[in-house]
Amino acid sequence: MDQVPGSPQEPQDARGDGPQGCYRHPDRPTGVRCTRCDRPICPDCMVSASVGFQCHECVRGGSGTGHAPQATVPRTIAGGTIAADPRLVTKILLGLNVAMFLAVLATGDELVGRLDLLGLAFDPNRYQLVGVAEGEWYRLVTAMFLHQQIPHIAFNMLSLWWLGPPLEAALGRLRFTALYLISGLGGSALSYLLAAQNQPSLGASGAIFGLLGATAVLLRRLNYDMKPVLILLGLNLAFTFLWPNIAWQAHVGGLVVGAAVAFGMVHAPRDRRTAIHVATCVLALLAIGAVVWVRTLQLVG
Repeated sequence: MDQVPGSPQEPQDARGDGPQGCYRHPDRPTGVRCTRCDRPICPDCMVSASVGFQCHECVRGGSGTGHAPQATVPRTIAGGTIAADPRLVTKILLGLNVAMFLAVLATGDELVGRLDLLGLAFDPNRYQLVGVAEGEWYRLVTAMFLHQQIPHIAFNMLSLWWLGPPLEAALGRLRFTALYLISGLGGSALSYLLAAQNQPSLGASGAIFGLLGATAVLLRRLNYDMKPVLILLGLNLAFTFLWPNIAWQAHVGGLVVGAAVAFGMVHAPRDRRTAIHVATCVLALLAIGAVVWVRTLQLVG
């Protein structure tokens, strides 16, 4: 969203400590902001939108603001363009995962052995480096789209379909795509760093946990009730550590990276959104690259 200069009634410090007063009713503190112009609004000034709330002036087309051309451009809370289909990227990601699953069913373990993170360090039967440690960096990405069992892909795809569309609508397609891929890479990187040398690792769980962390950040930013998502997050983490044969490293890595990237996206000031969003993604990728590089040096050395 482009910077929308405030009216004389708008608080000068839009990010000050404590709740700001409604821009129309300064005596009413509120933690909710219009998702288009980002001004604080009280319950009387809220108009429910597809994502969050908008003020009456933005809904009417910016009348009375003196900045109609900027206020009327549909933007998400993160500054992305509001799309006609807020599920398009989610559908594409779901389709890619299903297509890879069908390919795995058709080819068996051969395809999995080429694309997953199996044998992260070395093959104990040959005592030589394989996988990512041998330079096959693409496995960090391809492993995110691989599933071997129906319950595994079913759970992940149901989670993607539930978490994806609201985030895609809130962030915009490009930012949502970046969030998903970087979260998945974060999960792969932590698995590469901490998992057993010959432990197989595959699945979209790292990216899914990234979406879960991003959902928590978004709800906190919109001042929504956090209890449902915190309960869901707690249950998933308990399942991660108590259920056998689950790569907890991918779940934790995806969760941390997803929450960090989402925080940078939804809390960036309006006048520097693009720069901060790019910087957030670049820093996350640099951190992931550093983890992979350090682990590879450990194994090669």
